[in-house]
Amino acid sequence: MITRDQISTVLDHPVYDSDGNKIGDARHVFFDDVTGEPEWVSVKTGMFGTSESFVPIHDGTVVEDHLEVPFAKDTVKDAPNVDVDAGGHLSEEEEHRLYEHYGIDWDTAWQQANQRGEGGWAPTGTDTTAQTGTAAGREPAGDDAMTRSEEQMHVGVERRATGRARLRKYVVTEEVQQTVPVRHEEVRVEREPITDANRDAAMSGTDITEAEHDVILHEERAVVETETVPVERVRLSTEERTDEETVRGEVRKEKIEADLTDETDQSDR
Repeated sequence: MITRDQISTVLDHPVYDSDGNKIGDARHVFFDDVTGEPEWVSVKTGMFGTSESFVPIHDGTVVEDHLEVPFAKDTVKDAPNVDVDAGGHLSEEEEHRLYEHYGIDWDTAWQQANQRGEGGWAPTGTDTTAQTGTAAGREPAGDDAMTRSEEQMHVGVERRATGRARLRKYVVTEEVQQTVPVRHEEVRVEREPITDANRDAAMSGTDITEAEHDVILHEERAVVETETVPVERVRLSTEERTDEETVRGEVRKEKIEADLTDETDQSDR
């Protein structure tokens, strides 16, 4: 349970869930007006801390410089919206919705509060006041100075996935044309006269007879075969570039005006 002495350690410090994930930073601590004990903390969530989610801190623990709560990050971020600027109090309906969201039984929580000796903790929950990061609105006793506070905008960056690139290999069939020389044989009839050199060969046969002589013709044809060979290596890589982005937000600040009354003029009237 968080005590009043630990408030300064909680406010404006990180809040982590039960799995060690950072939820955001603590913005307000809300007290039960009856018991005077801390009951809720609002946590700045969302991009750049633009949203606030309420989470019960009765079972929270302070570890070094941060607060740990026994709830998952998504559970806290999905908590019902509450107007933290509506007079600094939670309404009965708002607190009922929050207890229901976190699965906490209203009657059981009230009985546990009584068992802790916190006395008349009102089950209505209508009066739960808030304390902000620097206890704004509370001035030290006997101090005649007024503290002026203002909000400051802190801009950060978050890394998120914007797309996916994938290498995919597939097979296509292309028609390739290539010209190669091919040879073939043709028949040509050659006649030579009878000379002294070939007369013996010409007279070696019979005088008159029928005969045949065959010649085998040859030709070349183009033959196609394929071979798989590696041609290149392809991979994906990422390159980080830095751009500039302008963000706008609203911050509140307090202003102090002096309302002077001329007591001298009034006394003369």
